[in-house]
Amino acid sequence: MPVEFLGIAATHDGSETSPRSGAAFDKEYTLKLARAHEDHGWDRVLFAYGSGSPDPAPAAAFIASRLDRLQILLAHRPNVSYPTFAAKTFATLDRISDGRLTVHFITGGNDHEQGREGDTLTKDQRYSRTREYIEIVKRIWTTHEAFDHEGEHYRFHDFVSDVFPVQQPRPDVSFGGSSPAAYEAGGAEADIYCLWGEPLERTAEQIEAVKAAARAAGRPAPPRIQVAFRPIIAPTEELAWEKAHRTVDTIKARREQGDAALVRRYRRGEPENTGSQRLIAIAESGERYDRALWTPTAAATGGAGNSNALVGTPETVARALLDYYDLGVDIISARGYDLLGDAIDFGRHVIPLVREEVAKRDAERDSKQNAERDAERAVRGTRNLVEAG
Repeated sequence: MPVEFLGIAATHDGSETSPRSGAAFDKEYTLKLARAHEDHGWDRVLFAYGSGSPDPAPAAAFIASRLDRLQILLAHRPNVSYPTFAAKTFATLDRISDGRLTVHFITGGNDHEQGREGDTLTKDQRYSRTREYIEIVKRIWTTHEAFDHEGEHYRFHDFVSDVFPVQQPRPDVSFGGSSPAAYEAGGAEADIYCLWGEPLERTAEQIEAVKAAARAAGRPAPPRIQVAFRPIIAPTEELAWEKAHRTVDTIKARREQGDAALVRRYRRGEPENTGSQRLIAIAESGERYDRALWTPTAAATGGAGNSNALVGTPETVARALLDYYDLGVDIISARGYDLLGDAIDFGRHVIPLVREEVAKRDAERDSKQNAERDAERAVRGTRNLVEAG
């Protein structure tokens, strides 16, 4: 099936390698970055969530009302609002965007970050809450009769929404994580399961874990798989690797200088979430994996979020992404360190290469399947003639 590309809908121009130049919500830059994605072949952008960051929902509505094609992935933490309120917010945003919304539910992998907004549940309790939350939101989106809910985390009575999504029966739900509890919850509830970029062998293991969880939940088909990377590309391999080392040196220097934004975002010490622990373990085992995966970017940030890089020319990075596509990954999440410039470069030079090769592979597969069906029909026809004679 066709591959999709997810970029970042940042609300300012800051990144791990450079401080922002203006306000946390820079309306002009937010629109400029989103338009660059829409104009250069990206399918959707992520409006991320942070405890002190601009609210992603109105930022997403701002972009949706000004762009025509770009789809929206809205990150949401269940601890920040009641599911009845959130379901209406999401449905309204799907209306504003004419059916371009997907919602990414974040359970929360760091107790300190969750506590910044008053969330005191344990990690296991948070997974239980997220699963109940998603179930409620789905029901609100698809139910036109008032209903009651008596659950472990939420209780309400006689609720029915008056606003429903454009997408029928509902928008897609996205979910991520690398722990058994995450696989269980996401395998049961997610339409899209999100992973951070790891070596091919480990990614294949995670995909199988998600599929197994979906089977255990009785689902007829598993979630689609999304994998995230930080591409570092240049016209030649030598220039790409020079750029990669400059990037890591800059990140390290900013952290050592005590840059307030990085220190607050990437707290020191061992990470609590399994995904970051995995990234650190992979980095400790080696710097380079497979065709282009490079781990020092993850090590420099303490395994924070989407942080493993793919380094090389556009052709090298495209081939690396196709290796993941062959594993069953059909959504690629990517963002560089120069958010605007890298979004344009990746859209111009990498996305077309991947799409062209995926289309070729899909056509070859379809042709092979059609030939096999024709051969099977011919065998059946011959058998019927023999039996009739």
